Amino acid sequence: MVNDLLHHLDTHKSMGQDEIHPMVVSELAEVLTKTLSIIYQQYWLTGDFPADWRLANVMPIYKKGRKEDPGNYRPVSLTSVLGKVMEQIVLSSIIWHVQDN
Repeated sequence: MVNDLLHHLDTHKSMGQDEIHPMVVSELAEVLTKTLSIIYQQYWLTGDFPADWRLANVMPIYKKGRKEDPGNYRPVSLTSVLGKVMEQIVLSSIIWHVQDN
C-alpha cells in the first residue's frame, strides 16, 4: 500500500512544512517503501503521530474581486507529503473496517 501511494503522489503539488517535494518522494518510492512502512506501522501501533507532520503552512490564494478585500482569498494548507501518505493509510484502514462490518 505504501509503495502504491508513493508512486501515485501528485508531483505537481507544493511541498509542505518539511520542504520535501512530492516528486522526490515519488521518484524514491522503491527505496523509501520499506522504511516508511515500518515507520507508519510504528505510528499506527503507538497512536503517536509526528508533530512535524501535523504542521501546515497556510497560504492565501486569490479567488476573485478586489485584491484588497481579505474575503476574496481562500486558505490553502501546505502539509507534509509523508504526513499526507500516512493520512491516506489511516483513511484506507477506516474505509476497509467500515466496509468489513
